[in-house]
Amino acid sequence: MREEIPKALDGQRVDRVAALMTGLSRSVIAKLISQGDVSRNDQRVENGSDRVALGDQIEVDVPVREEISTALIADSEVQFEIVHEDESVIVINKPIGLVVHPGAGRSGSTLAHGLLARYPEVAQVGEPDRPGIVHRLDRDTSGLLICARTSEALIQLSQDLANRRIHRSYLTIVSGCPEAPKGTIDAPIGRSRRARTKMTVTEDGREARTHYELLETWRYPKQASLLRCTLDTGRTHQIRVHLRAINCPVLGDATYGKRDPFGIGRPLLHSAEISFNHPITQAEMSFESRPPTDFAEAVSAFRAQNLDDTASGPT
Repeated sequence: MREEIPKALDGQRVDRVAALMTGLSRSVIAKLISQGDVSRNDQRVENGSDRVALGDQIEVDVPVREEISTALIADSEVQFEIVHEDESVIVINKPIGLVVHPGAGRSGSTLAHGLLARYPEVAQVGEPDRPGIVHRLDRDTSGLLICARTSEALIQLSQDLANRRIHRSYLTIVSGCPEAPKGTIDAPIGRSRRARTKMTVTEDGREARTHYELLETWRYPKQASLLRCTLDTGRTHQIRVHLRAINCPVLGDATYGKRDPFGIGRPLLHSAEISFNHPITQAEMSFESRPPTDFAEAVSAFRAQNLDDTASGPT
């Protein structure tokens, strides 16, 4: 695998760049460097901490065993909506219940398998089990998601995501109402020591910030609110964990939240807006997605039960 260093990666460590290119872990890249399998401008890389420069040609000899061990099989039965596609980028409107890539408890019928069926070239983009995946959404979170069709696009988009140049906005319905109509939840998130599959706010966690805005609030049948949340960072379960921390858990969230009064049975969380610069042309791109039927029906049901409540309605 051979790639030219774009402006976004100018000055980065060569081992980090090689990991982004291939999707392999830094430990695997370190081993490949020690074996002489990573080169810069046709010269063997001796030290992973060396810095790359704009225009450098980085080549990684990826072991066949790494590709075969995690190879996916294309699955044309996986259904998802394409909002935008070009030679470099795909924007997807992910449906409820679709897992983004294989992981614990799910090895097939993921978005990654569906991507391979529609865009076979993404098999060479990023990690073998996460082809073209720039970021992810939880299984039951619906909405917008960016994928890359080329390694160059993946590297640039991953860098933009790390540098917070990709704007992501979510809609959610929560129990209760935040104390302030707008605010920022700035609290580190790490894995729970009591339940390793859960995340929690913890002093030794990773930096995490979520901005929220109150859109509507209702009193009946129980107090609930419609919020817009914008991410500064993208930690696992970030919105769900942060909203629980301010006593406004996401309705329908069996892990961190409370059951919704309408029995929908999934976290009422939707990726509604996403904007970014195109990784090749740098053109500004922006997309919106309306919430799915169950979310919209929950909003309508709350509004119907609060017609005479002066606390409800748009703010």
